[in-house]
Amino acid sequence: MAKTKAKTTEEAVLEPTEAVLVEADGSKPVKGAARLEEEGDIAADYLEALLDIADLDGDIDIDVENDRASLAIVGGKLSHLVGSDGEVLDAIQELTRLAVQTSTGDRSRLMLDIDNFRSNKKTELKKLANEMAEEAKSTGKSIKLAPMNAFERKIIHDTIQELGLTSESDGEDPNRYVVIYSA
Repeated sequence: MAKTKAKTTEEAVLEPTEAVLVEADGSKPVKGAARLEEEGDIAADYLEALLDIADLDGDIDIDVENDRASLAIVGGKLSHLVGSDGEVLDAIQELTRLAVQTSTGDRSRLMLDIDNFRSNKKTELKKLANEMAEEAKSTGKSIKLAPMNAFERKIIHDTIQELGLTSESDGEDPNRYVVIYSA
C-alpha cells in the first residue's frame, strides 16, 4: 500500500481543485468535465423524479457537449413534454437548470432534448442557414430571418460562421432575429 504525504492547510488551499478555462473572448469561465458530469447526474436525478411523478416512461442519456452538460429523454410517448414549438421543453429545461443551481450553487447552462426535438430542429436550422447563406452570396444582399429563440439563433450563427460569412442578432426578445451578411 502506497503512502501519501499529508498536505498542510496552505498547500491544500493553494492547490487547484478544478481546471477552469476561459472562452476565446475572455468571458464566462468554462467548467471542467467533472463538474459538467456532476451537473448531468443532478439533472438526470431531477428528471427521473419528474418522469416518475408524471408516470411517464423514458430513458435519460447524459453527455458533455460544447462545454455544457447535455441530457436527452428518449423512448416512450413524450411529444407532449415538448409542446408546440418546444415551449414545454424550454420550461422543463429551465426547471432542471434551477434544480442543478439549487444543488451546486452555480448557474447551469445544460441543454435538454426530449423526443429528439432539438436534434431535429438543429438539422432543419443548419439546412436553413445553408440555403440563406447561398442566397446572400448570390444576391449580395443581407438576409433577415424570422424571430428565433436563443438556441435557434446560436445554431444559425455557428453554421454561418462555418460557411465563412458573418451574422448578428438584432431586435428584442421575443422578436429577436438573425441577419446574415453577404460578405
